Amino acid sequence: MKKRPNIIIFNPDQMRADSLAHLGNPVSQTPFLDEFARNEAVSFQNAFCQNPVCVPSRCSFTTGLYPHVNGHRTMAHLLRPHETSIFEELKNAGYYVWMNARNDLVAGQVSGLVERHATEIYYGGGASVKARGGDVLRGAPGEKDFYSHFGGRLALDENGRHYGADDEDLDAAIARIRNMPQDQPLCLFLGLINPHPPYQVEEPYYSAIDRAKLPKRVHPEEVSGKADIEAAIRARQGMEQYTEADWDELRACYLGMCSKVDDMFRKLCEALREAGEYDDSAIFFFSDHGDYTGDFGITEKAQNSFEDCLTNVPFLIKPPKDFGVDAGISDSLVELVDFYATAMDFAEVQPCHTHYGHSLKGVLLDRGKPVREYVTCEGGRNPDEIHCDEFHAGGPKGTSPFSPYWPRHMAQTDPDAHAKGFMLRTKDWKLVSRVNGKDELYDLRADPKELHNVYGQEGTEGITADLKGKQLLWLMRTADAVPFDYDERFSQEMIWAKVKALVPSEYEAEIKAKIAAGVNLFLLTQECVQRFGTPKD
Repeated sequence: MKKRPNIIIFNPDQMRADSLAHLGNPVSQTPFLDEFARNEAVSFQNAFCQNPVCVPSRCSFTTGLYPHVNGHRTMAHLLRPHETSIFEELKNAGYYVWMNARNDLVAGQVSGLVERHATEIYYGGGASVKARGGDVLRGAPGEKDFYSHFGGRLALDENGRHYGADDEDLDAAIARIRNMPQDQPLCLFLGLINPHPPYQVEEPYYSAIDRAKLPKRVHPEEVSGKADIEAAIRARQGMEQYTEADWDELRACYLGMCSKVDDMFRKLCEALREAGEYDDSAIFFFSDHGDYTGDFGITEKAQNSFEDCLTNVPFLIKPPKDFGVDAGISDSLVELVDFYATAMDFAEVQPCHTHYGHSLKGVLLDRGKPVREYVTCEGGRNPDEIHCDEFHAGGPKGTSPFSPYWPRHMAQTDPDAHAKGFMLRTKDWKLVSRVNGKDELYDLRADPKELHNVYGQEGTEGITADLKGKQLLWLMRTADAVPFDYDERFSQEMIWAKVKALVPSEYEAEIKAKIAAGVNLFLLTQECVQRFGTPKD
């Protein structure tokens, strides 16, 4: 009997879709991913995450549920004991599930919960990380790099390499591939730190990007009507001293980090080939969300802003060889929840709960096949919510002014800036609706960079009403998820109380045993009436 395919998930953190050369960036150095898309995989150029920060996005794509279904909107609300994930489901279905500890997914305070989702977890901690090189230092408060997240060129050791946590985790994943579990398919999840800020990388990746040929970034003075959160972060990051050459250096460093991700992915795929497992593997490459990287005059990300630089992510799928593939770039709109549906479909495992993903098997065979009419993303908070003011979720509690995240955390204390928002994006239009604060509408045909918010302008009433109607229907359809299992309306004590008047004393033990075995109250009542008759006055 042929074993089910391996499910291999390579998950960089904070990688923009336009960091890939084959998706149009003229200076990106991602040769392996480009060849992978050309010959063996489908690369979805219109793939979108469901939240622009790490934890909510991961809680979504590992469950197939939107963040609002179970309230996963902050960095401090992870999967809890009553929730499952694709990893636990595959493990329960017979997969050997390996993951590194960089998952930002499962509540760490619950003893044993992380281990419930995997067969083996590689915790790492043994990498000898070299200190940052001397090209660029953070400097003192008030200096241009203090909140920039820019680190620069990483130093090399005596062997000419920089060996960090990502490198250690990659080596551990390769070691597991070289020692495949016997008689079990493998589900391997490798979650990287790169290219998450700080923007820093070693040679040869640091110098790989031609600074002179970088695409033009979006300058804040070019835009109008943008979300309040962007102005709030920009004011606190204080990067007005940055010259265009400074921005180019930061952006090139980020793309250098993406180049290293490409190289790491190559090494993982080569290990699968050497182990004879490549052809029998469904391989998924995607990021949890993107990064401003200087667009709109900001670095890093925001929790409730939805520009494509934050929400449009790389998403490539190589199916097992015997499945076939129409390799190349697909322009179909897809969401990361579709990863869950597709991986479960390839694994031949029936989900144990409602989900909202679409299996992408069909578009892998015909990349011109449409998938979705629109995609969605969400984030932020209601004005009276206080949990989002805690450390990791935004706000001053526990966030030192010396933290590079202080500008964003402080910006999130403003309920209008941090307003809960929902994005709905078609190929031509993007609508962002917020519970308070500013709504946004962009004509992506005329304004693909999302420079000018046209919400409320004359002539947009019809498209706004149409998109808001779609948004409302989407929220209604996905507002909750009914469990697949059933609850009993009556406890055993309640059932006995309802039938005991029918039961002669000598049959009491027998009927109680049937109640304990789960016999339905209606059927049990019928049986008792037929056997013992109705009670006499």
